[in-house]
Amino acid sequence: MGGKWSSMDPMEIPVPDLDKLLDRDPYLKPYEKEIRKRYGLFKDYVDKIESGEKDLNQFSKSYTKFGIHINEDNSVIAKEWAPGAEQVYLTGDFNNWDRTKHPYKKLEFGKWELQLPQNNDGSCPIKHLSEVKIIIRDKSGQLIERLSPWATYVTQSKNLDEGTTFKQRIWYPGPQNVYQPKHPKPKKPESLRIYESHVGIATQEHRVGTYLEFAKNVIPRIKKQGYNAIQLMAVMEHAYYASFGYQVTSFFAASSRFGTPDELKELIDIAHQNGLYVLLDIVHSHASKNTLDGLNMFDGTDACFFHSGSRGQHPLWDSRLFNYGDYEVLRFLLSNLRWYTEEYGFDGYRFDGVTSMLYHSRGLGQGFSGSYDEYFGLNVDVEGIVYLMLANYLLHHYYPEVITIAEDVSGMPGICRPVSEGGIGFDFRLGMAIPDKWIKLLKETPDENWNMGDIVWTLTNRRWMEKTVAYAESHDQALVGDKTIAFWLMDKDMYTHMSVLSSPNPVINRGIALHNIIMLITHALGGEAYLNFIGNEFGHPEWLDFPRVGNNNSYTYARRQWNLADDELLKYKYMGSWDAAVNSLEEKYGWLHSNPAYVSWKHEDDKIIAFERAGLVFVFNFHPSKSFADYPVGVDRAGTYKVILSSDDTEYGGENRIDSKVSHFTKPEPFANRANRMFVYAPCRTAIIYATDC
Repeated sequence: MGGKWSSMDPMEIPVPDLDKLLDRDPYLKPYEKEIRKRYGLFKDYVDKIESGEKDLNQFSKSYTKFGIHINEDNSVIAKEWAPGAEQVYLTGDFNNWDRTKHPYKKLEFGKWELQLPQNNDGSCPIKHLSEVKIIIRDKSGQLIERLSPWATYVTQSKNLDEGTTFKQRIWYPGPQNVYQPKHPKPKKPESLRIYESHVGIATQEHRVGTYLEFAKNVIPRIKKQGYNAIQLMAVMEHAYYASFGYQVTSFFAASSRFGTPDELKELIDIAHQNGLYVLLDIVHSHASKNTLDGLNMFDGTDACFFHSGSRGQHPLWDSRLFNYGDYEVLRFLLSNLRWYTEEYGFDGYRFDGVTSMLYHSRGLGQGFSGSYDEYFGLNVDVEGIVYLMLANYLLHHYYPEVITIAEDVSGMPGICRPVSEGGIGFDFRLGMAIPDKWIKLLKETPDENWNMGDIVWTLTNRRWMEKTVAYAESHDQALVGDKTIAFWLMDKDMYTHMSVLSSPNPVINRGIALHNIIMLITHALGGEAYLNFIGNEFGHPEWLDFPRVGNNNSYTYARRQWNLADDELLKYKYMGSWDAAVNSLEEKYGWLHSNPAYVSWKHEDDKIIAFERAGLVFVFNFHPSKSFADYPVGVDRAGTYKVILSSDDTEYGGENRIDSKVSHFTKPEPFANRANRMFVYAPCRTAIIYATDC
């Protein structure tokens, strides 16, 4: 399913080459013993799995054995891990809800198995879409209802009178009815330009959007804007819609709010047809506390998949924390990764809440000063680290083209270096300090007082050869209680002065200019990949607020107003066009997969920042009123430069003060630590890119 990548050859764990890690960062040398300990535990995990299962490949594909399965002969086999249970039963509409008619057989190590033969007529005793439940007899003899942790399809009643608890249904439409991918996986992009998306809010209507609507209506927009990857949020089933998908109840079930499993497969296939990688926002950092339709207390005990007691509780998120040192938890989580790759065809993963997985404190109340003791002290959750090493090593072994991204605010050294070097194995980490800086500036400081050196420091402060996903804002900044960058800049004026027919408005003019500048400098200077949240590319107004009791279950702010971007009489088109132009140029010149930029100039009084990357010269004038003629810019490469992109063009909402036909000749005069200089015109509040090969 979904297009496979590599052969399933045995995994061989190499001797770690720590010299690469230590040579790159000598400050890690005092912690070499701790790094080797982590690697040793990682190897112990693999050895333990292979000694118990004989095959890590099959261990990490345990979804083929656990849960409820219909065999080719229409018999049924079911398997669960419930070490605290006294007895396990399967019930459902197939046996008229007799809770104890079909008991599981107890196996070793807390496992239970049930086999149901085909009916006398050869049909399956459990039909497609039948509702089933697991019944657990706990230590006190009480019968409690649960859903299988391996359930692949669960549904929630639309009738509030029936409650909102999910029901497990058997998804077996028959082999002839399963969606088969029609398009091969695209080649892994050299530069990663990510469009962070939520299927439910992707419609303009006041309701929950669907997988197929997203495939038909949104994927063409993503491609047109020049993105080459989609990051899908809230796919793993979650009981509370407003949790944004971060309170997962059923880890193997794609959310039925948006459609069926086969419709999600079709969405991913259409993305592949359009050359787009599809990344899953995967939540392995915690789980919902729900018991009736979640993992919590599955076998009637406080433990099972989680740490017992306070260690298994996340107080801020009000959720449960996995026991990453447990053999069966590893089976569950690693199989979850393989499931979404094999069954649905996902091309990679953005791991949510990685900071919580790295530290016993879960990152709560920590400022992370940068002291290396914070990364190797007693607060570090070594089991969480080793799980992430194992997950990354396994994914990159079986799927060499996979992409993994860590959401980590702490800056853990080596998080984006290969496991074979003693790293944690991610390909990228999110540059979470960047959006925080932009929002802080917009909230607290007039732009005439912005510090150029501080902006540059925030955008360039990342570990050498550990790739960063740069972004100015994501879903976090769009949620109710905060504002998008466009809304911080323009707020209520967006309701009255966004028409191209209205008189010029200084708030809107400033807002569009700074929105475009912030987007480009983040894109070009902030990392080795770029991320945008759905709709923010055209300055989507207002906040994001899911239907809930507090807003009378309104969808007013839980949708995307695409009409704003499409209306030629509205100024939103300027920001959307700028976004597409920047992505198009990046595709041509590839600055994201080039070496980091060389910043030659950051002038506080002039509010000018200049840097070179991928052979291009970027000049930013943040000043609200000062324009500069014949402004000197240092460049390394001699030649004749011309403007290839200017935010001052009218199609991007500018004032058309730049003549792109003018040639800029370098002089062999050292300037700003560069071998040559050229002179440019830098109007106020503009971003300009120059190239020699145009």
